[in-house]
Amino acid sequence: MIKKIKSVLLTTLLTSLIGSSAFADEASLRKAIEATYPKVKIESITKTQFGGLYEVFIDGQILYADEKLSFLITEGRLIDPKTKRDITGARMEELTKVDFASLPLDQAIKVVKGNGSRKLVVFSDPDCPYCKRLEQNELVNITDVTVYTFLYPLEQLHPDAGNKARAIWCAPDKAAAWQDWIDNGQLPKTTSTCDTPIDKIADLGKKYNITSTPTLIFADGKRMLGAYPAKDIEKAMSGQPSNKK
Repeated sequence: MIKKIKSVLLTTLLTSLIGSSAFADEASLRKAIEATYPKVKIESITKTQFGGLYEVFIDGQILYADEKLSFLITEGRLIDPKTKRDITGARMEELTKVDFASLPLDQAIKVVKGNGSRKLVVFSDPDCPYCKRLEQNELVNITDVTVYTFLYPLEQLHPDAGNKARAIWCAPDKAAAWQDWIDNGQLPKTTSTCDTPIDKIADLGKKYNITSTPTLIFADGKRMLGAYPAKDIEKAMSGQPSNKK
C-alpha cells in the first residue's frame, strides 16, 4: 500500500495540482488528497511549527505537504535543527501507539521471566530469522518481564509459517513448544488440532498496521520493529529513549 501511495501521490498530485487553487487549511487539504486518491485512509492532518508544513498521517506513514499542496514529501525526516530532535520519529511513536490494555493477551503465549513485573508483547512469525535472533540473543538476557508472544505468520513470505504456528499453539505446553522451536527447530512430535487464535491475531495485526516481525509493543503502547539489542529493549521498557530509528 505504501508503494502505491508513493507512486500515485507523487505522480498524480505533483503533476495535476501544482499551480491549482490554494488549499488554505487542514480540511481543504484533506479534501484535496481524498479527491485525488479516494482509497487512501487519512488518519490525521496536523500543522507543524516549521515553515507552514503540514504533517499528513496516511496508512502508517507520515508525509509532509504545504497548505497549497504544491509539493509532497514522502520519505523525509523532519529534524529540529536547534535541538537535533527527530520530529518525525517522535511523532511516529505517538501516532502508532497501541492501547496495551485492550490487547487480547489470552491469545498469546505467555512466558514469565524473573518476577515478571514488566510486560512486553511480541508479534512473531515462526519462520522469521530475526524473531529467532531476538529470542536467542536478546530476550534471553532480559529478566523480570512477562513476554506475551502473538503468533503472527506472514504466509506471503513464509508459506508454512501458519502450519507451524498452529502446531505450536495446539501443543499441551505452548510456551515449551515455542521455546523448543526457537532453540532447536523442533515442532511438537505429537500433532493435534485445536481452535487457534491465529486468524484473530492476523486481524489484530491489520488493525495496528503490523507488517513485519518481530514487532515489539511496550506497556506504554510504543512499538519497536526488529531484533534490537537487549539494552535498547530495556531502555524502551523503562520509558527511556532508545537507539531505535
